[in-house]
Amino acid sequence: MLPFPALREAQRELLDYRGTGMSLIETSHRSAEYGEVHRATLDLLRRLLDVPERHHVLLLAGGATLQFAMVPLNLLAPDRRCDFAITGAWSRRACDDAARVGRARVVWDGRDGGARRLPDPARLDVAPDAAYLQITSNETIDGVQWHVWPEAGDVPLVCDMSSDLLSRRIPVERFGLIFASAQKNAGPSGVTVVILRDDVLERCARGLPSWLGYRTHVEHGSHYGTPPVFAVWLMKLTLEWLEREGGVAEAERRAAARADLVYGVIDRHDAFYRCPVDRSCRSRMNVVFRLPDARLEQRFLAEAAGCGLHGLAGHRTAGGCRASLYNAMPLEGAEALATFMDGFARRHG
Repeated sequence: MLPFPALREAQRELLDYRGTGMSLIETSHRSAEYGEVHRATLDLLRRLLDVPERHHVLLLAGGATLQFAMVPLNLLAPDRRCDFAITGAWSRRACDDAARVGRARVVWDGRDGGARRLPDPARLDVAPDAAYLQITSNETIDGVQWHVWPEAGDVPLVCDMSSDLLSRRIPVERFGLIFASAQKNAGPSGVTVVILRDDVLERCARGLPSWLGYRTHVEHGSHYGTPPVFAVWLMKLTLEWLEREGGVAEAERRAAARADLVYGVIDRHDAFYRCPVDRSCRSRMNVVFRLPDARLEQRFLAEAAGCGLHGLAGHRTAGGCRASLYNAMPLEGAEALATFMDGFARRHG
């Protein structure tokens, strides 16, 4: 979901942006109008996330999937290796791409049977000479989320925060590099946020194709190529809405309230609904659950759609059910889902 006020503002100005007689997405990306949008978006990200001065903030195209390649191309020297904590589908894909660039070592793999869980953050076997340790803060397919950040010592911590950036307060200073595609909490698809610390930038490889080097985008202020103008504009409107609503601290409070409602129903009907994630690392963004059998799951999805509750099917690779509770979802949405789930369990349990 995107916040309705942001969509309404985009609709209002789509055909005539601030009296220019044309849409913003028709103007030059070098225009004063877009320049103001670009700078304001970067300023909003810095304020909302409390980004330290020694970190650079970039707005790039290509999605988080491109970052799976850019991170190792920039940071994984031929004589080094990187470490990965595999907590679900997205961290596994990132590790696979890093292994195409150089040596990637798995220091944790949560694929083993039983409830999905995370490692002890203080006891990860991170090599002291690793180029970096990479994690995925929230696994959208698997419903797993880091609530305590791992200890990596002097090894730069790289994190894919695509699905929970701006949903909770984070200690940005602890991360060497953060990347996040926007289309969960920050805006529409088409733009990716990269937050890069000075010392990590200095480690970046030279001689890469221009677009693939972080140095290029820092030197050009994310204007090396044409920025994704519409996506950045709608991100700005979304961030302005978030700031008016109380910022990241309020988003964190609301995320906990929404998730508690849905997990509460699952736990009350634990003989009917099953969440395969250990309680210590349940995601507040993506609640995954199963019903007793596939027939009931299909009936659940059909009846939910009849009540106006859509998008509850699990990822195509995982099956089951999944409720995504991103920032723009009002508490009433989670309340409606919890009420429906409670009634469905009473009727069919």
